[in-house]
Amino acid sequence: MTKVTLEVNGKKVTKEVPDHTLLSVFLRDNLNLTGTHVGCDTSQCGACVVHVDGKSIKSCSTLAADIDGSKVTTIEGLAKNGKMHPMQEAFKKTHGLQCGYCTPGMVMSAVDLLQTKKNPSEQEIREWLEGNICRCTGYQNIVAAVKEASTKM
Repeated sequence: MTKVTLEVNGKKVTKEVPDHTLLSVFLRDNLNLTGTHVGCDTSQCGACVVHVDGKSIKSCSTLAADIDGSKVTTIEGLAKNGKMHPMQEAFKKTHGLQCGYCTPGMVMSAVDLLQTKKNPSEQEIREWLEGNICRCTGYQNIVAAVKEASTKM
């Protein structure tokens, strides 16, 4: 067993978990933050993307113990005071989702992109999101959402 202390969505949490506990499991099962989806368990689909110390990572292939002491932001932590994050608003406005399973990971990856590059081209957006799979949308509206959010962030 390992004691893990993280700041998750602005709140400090400490839990004792088995050494092999994945961050996605820690978030979902220990903290009931079910917005972090697990689609593949192999780091292929990107549905599990969260931010660790401001950078997007795939939580299904990260051990919680390996990031002890870090700041984690999940999709639940993006909204502030009941107001959606500009990226969430843009996904809603452009209908950048269908079934919604990939949406949390897409949003978290896209937020990281815009923190890295303020006005990315369509090609840069598509390249950045290559690690996120969507089986419904064809990506056009997702790209439009990121472009929309880039004007607001």
